Amino acid sequence: MRTGMIVALLPAFNEEKRIAAVIDKTQEFVDKVIVCDDGSTDATYEKAAECGAEIIRHKRNCGYGAALHSLFTRAMTLPARAFVTIDSDGQHDSSYIPKLTVPILGEEADVVIGSRFLLGKDSTPAHRRIAIKLITGLCDVVTGNEFTDLQSGFRAYSARAIALTCPTRPGMGASTEIIIKATKSRLRVREIGVPIYYNGDRTPPVESARQFIDVINSILFPFLS
Repeated sequence: MRTGMIVALLPAFNEEKRIAAVIDKTQEFVDKVIVCDDGSTDATYEKAAECGAEIIRHKRNCGYGAALHSLFTRAMTLPARAFVTIDSDGQHDSSYIPKLTVPILGEEADVVIGSRFLLGKDSTPAHRRIAIKLITGLCDVVTGNEFTDLQSGFRAYSARAIALTCPTRPGMGASTEIIIKATKSRLRVREIGVPIYYNGDRTPPVESARQFIDVINSILFPFLS
């Protein structure tokens, strides 16, 4: 039995094939689902609406971080005790939501990261694993933390953490920006092992490189500016 309202926050861009299944499964473990349709050109909005989710709609594609910003801003108006971000592409297992939210509801943590590297069953493609390890290692060095997966989009937050870590970077660098803000605010951050399921979609090399640079900048900028 849940003790306190839990809200799921789903950033989405052109996920008409998967978002309905993600919402349906997620609704089993939360009280409310909010989707940010980040300028999709397919039927993402319609599919999410059919599932009964609340939808924030961007007129154009603004980026992952911009979608999280809109979701966090909306979350700050709700009387929930825990919030969960989960990707809309089906890579995350919604049945792990209780594992992520229990430390939040028990006031043992402010942010809980679902790490794909802690279960001993890592199916991450090699190129992605290397990039994530480099990003996480660099962020650990500059923040003094010891995390394993700072690019995981599967996370739980307390209401206080949502207010203190709302990202401003529009791109993928938002993931590390949030952790840097949490560290500076002395929030309690922990990791829990979760599985991840890759659907075979691959980001084009140029876009992957751009995302990688954005994330690196998100780590270095606060300390070099």
